[in-house]
Amino acid sequence: MPQETARNNIMASNALPTPKPGILDIAPYVGGKSKSASGKPVVKLSSNESPLGASPAAIAAYNETGKSLHRYPDGNAALLREALSGVFGLPAERLVCGSGSDELIGLLIHAYAGAGDEVLYPEHGFLMYKIYAQSFGATPVTAPETNLTTDVDNLLKALTPRTKMVFVANPNNPTGSYITKAELVRLHAGLPSHVLLVIDGAYAEYPEHHDYSDGRELVDQFDNVVMLRTFSKIYGLSALRLGWAYAPAHIIDVLNRIRGPFNVSAAAINAGAAAARDTAFTQKAREFNSKWLPWLSSELSGLGLKVYPSLGNFILVKFPGGKHSAANANLYMMEHGYIPREVANYGLPDCLRITIGLEEDNRAVAKILADFMKS
Repeated sequence: MPQETARNNIMASNALPTPKPGILDIAPYVGGKSKSASGKPVVKLSSNESPLGASPAAIAAYNETGKSLHRYPDGNAALLREALSGVFGLPAERLVCGSGSDELIGLLIHAYAGAGDEVLYPEHGFLMYKIYAQSFGATPVTAPETNLTTDVDNLLKALTPRTKMVFVANPNNPTGSYITKAELVRLHAGLPSHVLLVIDGAYAEYPEHHDYSDGRELVDQFDNVVMLRTFSKIYGLSALRLGWAYAPAHIIDVLNRIRGPFNVSAAAINAGAAAARDTAFTQKAREFNSKWLPWLSSELSGLGLKVYPSLGNFILVKFPGGKHSAANANLYMMEHGYIPREVANYGLPDCLRITIGLEEDNRAVAKILADFMKS
């Protein structure tokens, strides 16, 4: 029988399920290391986690959630959106929460870009822009930076009829650089109305420059701008995977249609709401960073290293090469119990990114690298 023969042929073959074209071309994201090869205790300075940890109020809210683990979370994250609305003065109905801002990046690309479309971002932009673009069949496109800083003119030059989205992290990871509010406005003014501008503010709580903006004014005024934020950095809630977006109503509607019905856990909702409302603790973390980031930058600059200006909670350090290469510095730091972040996968093989740690960690890093440069 023809049908039986066909079935037998199929069963006899050893073919495996085949992913969609392009999936196997994706280089998986590799996070910052958290342990050494020897297994010895280390201080992790590779993932830009807050050295002060989470707010005591957030920890208490998280622990309280343990009493009702058998209950589903609120699928609309109303408690968290109301807390964010009160703290940031934004309408709750134009906020959506996600499992980290990473999930929201993916949802936006899933909704607005696909095969034949282009997703544009600066050349040293967050790796997840490329990964998500590839995973949904879109083409990732980079625009050259100038002095490791987003170049608006180069982004606008890179626009094509296929461009559907532009991502700009401000401040940027891993460079720490930023563009001014005026440059954000100029970038948006140069985009066609059908192109979505996504301003990734993962480190937006740290800058105190008068000319900095997280982009919320553009979201207020236009229908093609989204602002992303995260609880993984200054709020110290990396383990809970929590982020949020502020966007026009029509984009919020789209995101709510395609996200999972319970994409944010109850623990994340409760802890996030408490963390957002504990503005005193957030200010404490900001002030701590404002003290130790310039201190460590100055110490390492004094060793003859190039330390790029940063508005985040980390610094990007360039090494001279040879026996004092970034790779050797990474090994030396790890041998002495400290893990920085290698950034060769961002196109910066001669650099290391180092998170601002506790006082004793920052002093130790300065001493370790001083010894390294003398070796």
